[in-house]
Amino acid sequence: MAQEMPQDPDYTIMGYSEEMIQSLMRRNAETNAAHLLSHLEPGMRVLDVGCGPGNITVGLAEAVGHGIVYGIDKEQSQVELAQAVAATLQQENAVFRVGDATSLPFEDGFFDVAHCHDVLMHIPGTQAVLAEVMRVLKPGGVIGCREMITSSCFTYPDYGVIGKAWEMFGDLIATDDGPPQIGKDLKTQLIRAGFTNPRVTGSFDIYSTPEEIDFIYGVASQWFLSQDMTETALNYGASTVELAEAIRVAYQQWRDDPGAMCALAYGEAVARKP
Repeated sequence: MAQEMPQDPDYTIMGYSEEMIQSLMRRNAETNAAHLLSHLEPGMRVLDVGCGPGNITVGLAEAVGHGIVYGIDKEQSQVELAQAVAATLQQENAVFRVGDATSLPFEDGFFDVAHCHDVLMHIPGTQAVLAEVMRVLKPGGVIGCREMITSSCFTYPDYGVIGKAWEMFGDLIATDDGPPQIGKDLKTQLIRAGFTNPRVTGSFDIYSTPEEIDFIYGVASQWFLSQDMTETALNYGASTVELAEAIRVAYQQWRDDPGAMCALAYGEAVARKP
């Protein structure tokens, strides 16, 4: 089990490597915000918290037509990338700025809808974020969240060891003071924050084609199994030298297995401000 190592909410474990950015760039509103799209209408004002490179944000902007979507991220490089994505797609109603999810740079009651994806799992203060979202939403405004459940993610075949990589990943998130199972706690967290009528769903992001298997292997080998990440896991008790090597060998075997697949598990919730 990982040792305790309090951190500010700074995305330390995930980082902004080329492989991680490629992973974020594969996302879109139709797939990753499907639970929220039916609540969007033309003319709405929407907030995308932790927008990353903006791939989901531009889809939300398209859904609200002549409305506007503000994407915020605490990392300047991500905001610049999102601006480039929106410019390429000519999505002029997607606006991006640097901002802190626990201190949103907007006035009270400014938004009709707020969205976040894979954000709460990296921030120690879940209730602080939800309180800020509550503040900037109009009465009756909608929040939509999609967050990972690391204990339900899997790589198959497992070879008796790759499942430990998911355990290690959850330990590293927890080491950074994030809640790695937040996806199954969304209903409770939203009710605690004062939101009403939460509707909960769940889904998997599935990777199974040869191209997708190559992509996942690339992410695993260049990021999760990298020397820096391995040393981080060793330093905080989330792994051992023997385990890291066994996982590396298993992933090589997995890449060439005709039955290979990977599934990322998510909890989803939509609720309203009273």
